[in-house]
Amino acid sequence: MQLDFLTLLATTAISLFMISASLPLIMGRNISASARYVQASLLLQALAWAAIIASTYVPATLADRILSTVSIGCGSAAQWMNYRALAGWLGPRPWPRLLLVLVVATPLGYFSSFGSYAIRVGWANTLLAAVTLLVARATLQPQRPAETGWRRLIFVSMLTMAGLTLARGIVGAFTDQYPSFRTPHPVNLAFALGACVTVVLNTIAMLVAWRDEAEIKLRELAVTDALTSLPNRRGFEKRAQAMLAHARRHDLPPTALMLDLDHFKQVNDTHGHEVGDRALQLFSRLLKETRRDGDLAARLGGEEFCLLLHSDASAGAPLDQRLRQRLRQAAPAELGLEIDFSAGLAVLRPDDTSIQPLLARADRALYEAKTDGRGRLHSATQDAMN
Repeated sequence: MQLDFLTLLATTAISLFMISASLPLIMGRNISASARYVQASLLLQALAWAAIIASTYVPATLADRILSTVSIGCGSAAQWMNYRALAGWLGPRPWPRLLLVLVVATPLGYFSSFGSYAIRVGWANTLLAAVTLLVARATLQPQRPAETGWRRLIFVSMLTMAGLTLARGIVGAFTDQYPSFRTPHPVNLAFALGACVTVVLNTIAMLVAWRDEAEIKLRELAVTDALTSLPNRRGFEKRAQAMLAHARRHDLPPTALMLDLDHFKQVNDTHGHEVGDRALQLFSRLLKETRRDGDLAARLGGEEFCLLLHSDASAGAPLDQRLRQRLRQAAPAELGLEIDFSAGLAVLRPDDTSIQPLLARADRALYEAKTDGRGRLHSATQDAMN
């Protein structure tokens, strides 16, 4: 069976247009930036193949030059979209500026050298191969949790296409065996067939990556408070156990601060639940900004918060005072009213086998602070501290 180059390209273009039309229906509207980059990449690839096919019907004209350049530009921009999608899923990727320079330079150099077939073919294919290699490299060494399977599939697909693209550029630039875009040279046919196959493989891989992203978000939602973005009780207890194990290994007994906004029901009753929600968000933000790196803050429910410190009790009172001072300054300006909080402090004991006894003592100290007049810090082992 003889393979027809344009038929392969047309099949790829049609497949890409169909996938581009289907993905928004599959993914829906509420999707991440990475998923949107994938959608944009597929559409750009479809436009790239459609433009290059159209250019073959107006050879050696200005329309040919424009359509061909649009094709090269869409192809390189599609790879930039793939790179951005990977950066969203895997964390910052290496060499973004280099990649962006290559993405811009590829169509510009192609347009400028259009008068020389060998130069423009060599230029465009070499730079596209480099762009594709950088995208393949972006699948490696993730900075965020990610499955190996879909990353490996994209890596192999991109690596294959980079090799075929470079071979195509070498044949076109340094031999007379590839005198036109439609020449049925084995390398050209392999490139077209590879493009058709890798479209399917990359789409599958990207869909798996999107599914993994959705699963990770669901797991995060299960342990995160929606209003404040702090860990909820479940998330706190899970991470607190890890902190406890780390503290025991390094002989650094953690300190727990239980925090409760004073008279919060009155805030809701007097000013409305919207102001109450804003008060919780403000307190959460100040709590995150006041804590040190490594400290664990959480909203345990209602107006009750917890802060687990990587230090002994001596750090509790200064942190409490800094937080109170910032709250006194910020609340009138942002909420139009003053709010305060009560706090209870406790330190992990050698006989504590879990985090629960520590939290229970801090909670009792919090109750004492509220009973004693609110707006103060009580320690489980000391007298009240104002």
